[in-house]
Amino acid sequence: MSRIGKKPIEIPAGVDVTIEGNLVTVKGPKGTLSRNIHPNITVEKDGNVINVTRPDDSKENRSLHGLSRTLIANMVTGTHETFKKELEINGIGYRAEMKGKDLVLKVGYSHDVIMTAPEGVTIEVPAPNKIVISGADKQKVGQFAANVREKRPPEPYKGKGIKYADEHIRRKEGKAGKGGK
Repeated sequence: MSRIGKKPIEIPAGVDVTIEGNLVTVKGPKGTLSRNIHPNITVEKDGNVINVTRPDDSKENRSLHGLSRTLIANMVTGTHETFKKELEINGIGYRAEMKGKDLVLKVGYSHDVIMTAPEGVTIEVPAPNKIVISGADKQKVGQFAANVREKRPPEPYKGKGIKYADEHIRRKEGKAGKGGK
């Protein structure tokens, strides 16, 4: 039995969960999310607890069990308190700013990189070298943060680029210097 799949999901106050067949909809103060769960997996609401069960121990159902439970738990968490990713920009002249709803990155290219956030994701730039991406949908927040980081990933010699705030970059030593025969 899946250890993750067995755990019941607590529904916090202010969050409303409705289950109609395979469609699970979660409404909370931070937004509304809905997702279709695989037909083999059964989702039941019992008071303020959600239980996820599987019909048998086939390999497919075992893998879907933990996945479905985690997806629903992330929906409940996201609508109650948003998910957040923080990015840092390192490098001389590298900076970020907001123009309307667009994120403008100046990261060493001859042009500015302009990125628009998907629906349900908000961007904040508290400092020129910090970007905070937040939203109710964990997948959208993580994917947009990865897309921003992809524009200039950190390099190992000087550490220039865009990195996650909690990410550690393994630094490399430069050339060894003059050596001769």
